[in-house]
Amino acid sequence: MENYIEWIGFLASFFILVSLLMASIKKLRIINLIGALIFAYYGFQISSPSVFGMNAAIVLINIYYLKQIYTSKDYFKVLPVQKNEEYTRELVDFYRRDIEKFMSVPDDVFEQSTFRFLVLRNMNPAGIFVARRFDDETLEIVLDYATPQFQDFKTGAHIYEKERTRFKTSGFKKFTIRPSSETHENYLKKMGFKRTDINNEKVYIKNI
Repeated sequence: MENYIEWIGFLASFFILVSLLMASIKKLRIINLIGALIFAYYGFQISSPSVFGMNAAIVLINIYYLKQIYTSKDYFKVLPVQKNEEYTRELVDFYRRDIEKFMSVPDDVFEQSTFRFLVLRNMNPAGIFVARRFDDETLEIVLDYATPQFQDFKTGAHIYEKERTRFKTSGFKKFTIRPSSETHENYLKKMGFKRTDINNEKVYIKNI
């Protein structure tokens, strides 16, 4: 029994440790909440009011802030940028290592692009979106990236749902993109893209 209780403590510590590695505030809160719940159970099992009470309070604090995250309304602003716009290029270079966990970034990412956006979320740089003409009705997405603290799908959802009129008025009817990783594929599915195979190559398509 003692070994079981000790492992519960280790498990709780593990979740707390992992939560501190999260760049996303939402992920940090969720994982920290799980760790605090396990720690509260651990405190109850070892009959420690201080451990139980402290972690029960942390659980309530995490629930409060998660409620704020899920119910608060974000302000989004999409800023078109020039091909040689230095700030956005610097952002791409700064986050390149993280971007390439999801998709490859060509050095000339802006050069042949039709649309280039910097996405602001509550006036913070939250994402970069670049797409180029594939044919008369299709836009090929070259870069769709949300900065680490905003990787909760809201930035992408804003582009694909709230900004669709911007693409439609230019005559485009669908997006296409080739996934670079399993994580990227999961994101595309979340954004409403559908898989199709063209010449034995996986391609994801979404109607605008």
